[in-house]
Amino acid sequence: MQIQPITPHMGAEISGVDVAHLSDNEFARIQQAFLDHQVLVFRDQDIDRDGHKAFGRRFGELHIHPSKKQLDTRSDPEIFAIRTTPESAWTNGEAWHSDVSCEAVPPLGSMLYVRELPGASGGDTLFANMYEVFATLSEPLRRWLRGLDAVHDGLKDLASYNIKLKPGQTYPHAVHPVVIRHPQTGREVLFVNRSFTDRIVGLPRVESDALLEMLWRHGEDNPRFHCRVKWAPGSIVFWDNRCTWHHAVWDYFPNTRYAERVTIQGTVAPARAEAAA
Repeated sequence: MQIQPITPHMGAEISGVDVAHLSDNEFARIQQAFLDHQVLVFRDQDIDRDGHKAFGRRFGELHIHPSKKQLDTRSDPEIFAIRTTPESAWTNGEAWHSDVSCEAVPPLGSMLYVRELPGASGGDTLFANMYEVFATLSEPLRRWLRGLDAVHDGLKDLASYNIKLKPGQTYPHAVHPVVIRHPQTGREVLFVNRSFTDRIVGLPRVESDALLEMLWRHGEDNPRFHCRVKWAPGSIVFWDNRCTWHHAVWDYFPNTRYAERVTIQGTVAPARAEAAA
C-alpha cells in the first residue's frame, strides 16, 4: 500500500490496496491518512453497490440524505446518485460546499465512486482545506469569528436547484458555530459554506451577507488552499466533510457523468473551538 500526497497540505492517492479486503493494519493506516490528508483517492477499485456501502460502514453508520426521506423515497436510501446528462439544467455540487451542513449532526465524510466517466477528461472535483482557510485570516478576525454562530438551511440549497417542498414536507436546518474544532484532530475549522449557510446569527442581513461573501471568496479564490482530483475508471474519493469544501466541475457538456455517493454519519454536533479546546 502506497500513500502519495497530492499537495503538501491536502489530499493523497492510495494505491496497492483492495478496499473490499482490508487488513486491520491497512485500515488503521487509511484512518490515519484520512485525518492527515482530508481527501483520499483510491485507484483501481472494482466494487458494486454493496461493496461501496460496506467500505463506508468501516468508518461508521451510513447517513441517509434528507432528500431520500422527503423527496425520493423509492430508491436505495444509502446511495445518493448523481447523473448529469446533456438534458440536465444543472449538476449536483457545482457550488463550493460541505455536504448537508444543515443537519444537526452533519456527515463525517463522503465516498464518491464515478461509474460513468464523461470521456477521456473533464468532471474533476476540487477540494478546499478549511483548516488553512481559517488559519490564514487575520488574528482580530479569527478572534471575532470564534464567538459567532451561523444558520445552515437546507431550503437554501434546494432553491438553487429550483426545488420546492410540497405541503407537509420538511427539510433540515441547524445553527452551528462559525469556527469549530475538529473532533478528532483538534484543529480549528471555518465551518460555513456557500450552499447551506444562510446567515450569521445576531448580525443585520447586510452585514451577514458581506461577511459570509468575504469568507467564501477567501476560500474559493485562492488555489493554495485547493487540491484537484482527476477521475479515472475504478476511482473512489473519500473526503472529510468536517474540514473541507468540494466543488464538482461541470466542464464536460454534452457528455454524461454518473456517480454514486455513500455518506458516513457524523457522531457529534459541530462544537465551538473554545468549548472543545
